[in-house]
Amino acid sequence: MSQTNDVTRNESATRAGAATRNDPAGRSDAALIPPVDVIEDSAGITLRADLPGVPKDKLSLQVEADTLTIEGQVSMPTPQSMEASYVEVSMPRFRRVFTLSKELDAGKVSADLKNGVLSLRIPKAEHAQPRRIDIKVG
Repeated sequence: MSQTNDVTRNESATRAGAATRNDPAGRSDAALIPPVDVIEDSAGITLRADLPGVPKDKLSLQVEADTLTIEGQVSMPTPQSMEASYVEVSMPRFRRVFTLSKELDAGKVSADLKNGVLSLRIPKAEHAQPRRIDIKVG
């Protein structure tokens, strides 16, 4: 995977650390952009996204055409007798959008969430995988 032909392209300014999108009513939906590692091998790619505080039931993964969207709601309830005196993370949701390469088989995505880390495996499409060609003698 080259730098210019990346598997992914973020829809918003990643450097800012937060993404916003406007809904039809004109409101802005702010979300944190989770850090993601992308590892490629000969059979496909693995994405690992850090989503601390996001339970499985509050996680949404969608593949539409060549776009992968990861969204999650942070679920960290505070006991009634306690009040937060300092909060570093004020946005309770994560969102990240990627454009998938045509070499990937988006229909065979598998996902696993463990200890706040989402692992996605996206295999390469049949036509993009290396194959061995037998040579006949004679």
